[in-house]
Amino acid sequence: MPWPAVPGGPAKAVVTANAVVLAVVRPGDAGTHVARSPCGNEVTVSGTPLTGATVVLDPGHGGNESGAVGPAGTTEKSVNLAIAQEAERRLEALGATVVLTRTGDYRVTLASRAAIATALAPVLFLSIHHNAEPDGPRAGPGAETYFQIGKPESQRAAGLVYEELVRAFTPHAISWAADTDAGAKYRPASDGGDYYGILRRSAAVPAVLSEAAFISNAPEEALLADPAFQAVEAEAFTRAVVRFVATQDPGSGFVVPYPRTTPAGPGGGPEGCVDPPLG
Repeated sequence: MPWPAVPGGPAKAVVTANAVVLAVVRPGDAGTHVARSPCGNEVTVSGTPLTGATVVLDPGHGGNESGAVGPAGTTEKSVNLAIAQEAERRLEALGATVVLTRTGDYRVTLASRAAIATALAPVLFLSIHHNAEPDGPRAGPGAETYFQIGKPESQRAAGLVYEELVRAFTPHAISWAADTDAGAKYRPASDGGDYYGILRRSAAVPAVLSEAAFISNAPEEALLADPAFQAVEAEAFTRAVVRFVATQDPGSGFVVPYPRTTPAGPGGGPEGCVDPPLG
């Protein structure tokens, strides 16, 4: 797979001894870097410099922000990370340079996640989440992907991710749940911009927010807790990224979302955030 070359030059991000990825703010002294911590603090660290990435994967939530929790107790944060790590392995096996915004079970603010993606300027930034509170049952998978408003490449990527998720999930004959506007879509804020902070803050790069399945629906939770199904979802992301880079396929599944007035769930900010050990 011929991936775009990752540029050289000064460090844009750094991987600490504890495998935490930080966006670099400026060079430090004696080979160190001043960087933005997961909680958004300026810290001086040493570590492995990164000058760019082909793909940045963003496992949503982490630490004391569990995300949605399934009826049997499966946490969204753990599923998001497991699938991101599996997608990382698969993409790297194809020659891509992949960076995760979160490599363990710790908090990362939306601003710090987006700073990593913006600094590394990947071909695609994919934020991995799993859904809750569906409108009702559906005959097939109720995958949702969100794209940045007014960004054609983000929209194309969202359509490809949606296609590959539905293709991968459809063979599983379970009782699926969905919102009535399942598909590839946007969600506007009151000012007309992107509602979701991870898309709004990463406007400098093509980004997609994936809500692949409803962890709040017991049959889907059982699938998401299974490493074999996690590999299925990771492979769907891998195929979508390869198609995004290697083709001009337009994607599909685009829908006009119905208006939503309920605020997004809490979290994503620096309040109560404690940085992990940086090594």
